[in-house]
Amino acid sequence: MLLKRLEYWDHAFFCRLFARSSSQVMAKSSYWLSKSADGPLYLLLVLLLLMLDVADAWLVTQLLLLAFALELPLYLLLKNSIKRARPEQAVSLHRIVAHIIPSDTFSLPSGHTAAAFVVVTSLSLIYPACLLPLLCWGALVGLSRVMLGVHFPLDILAGMALGVLSSLAAANWLGVW
Repeated sequence: MLLKRLEYWDHAFFCRLFARSSSQVMAKSSYWLSKSADGPLYLLLVLLLLMLDVADAWLVTQLLLLAFALELPLYLLLKNSIKRARPEQAVSLHRIVAHIIPSDTFSLPSGHTAAAFVVVTSLSLIYPACLLPLLCWGALVGLSRVMLGVHFPLDILAGMALGVLSSLAAANWLGVW
């Protein structure tokens, strides 16, 4: 009963948010926000920190590597165990057509959001002054995945939790936190 209510809320909230993404501007903005959480940009970030000799850049690099080494296998395990359908397949009462083609079949958890929150958490642990802008960026990445029509809100929350917990575990193991 509780799971059915949660699923109903998740689908209804998705439909409300996704309905707002019909404008070209919103779809394009969501696309670029989502792209900002693609893997190659994280490598660029680390290289930039190391090249500019930013304080604790090597520690950030180690923390990100370990956190992603934890997050990625857990993400794959969860996604392929839970096998939750994406909104296009799951929301049958509404005609949902995603603005992008997702890279895989299942939706829970959101990999883009998990990766973004690995970065948000890891960088915030080392550079606490950056927490607010990083948190805003991470939340917008998650929202962009809903607006693009490829994730439900609960997929985003699961991705956030996975990213944060992976980073905290890595930080604990490295003695950072």
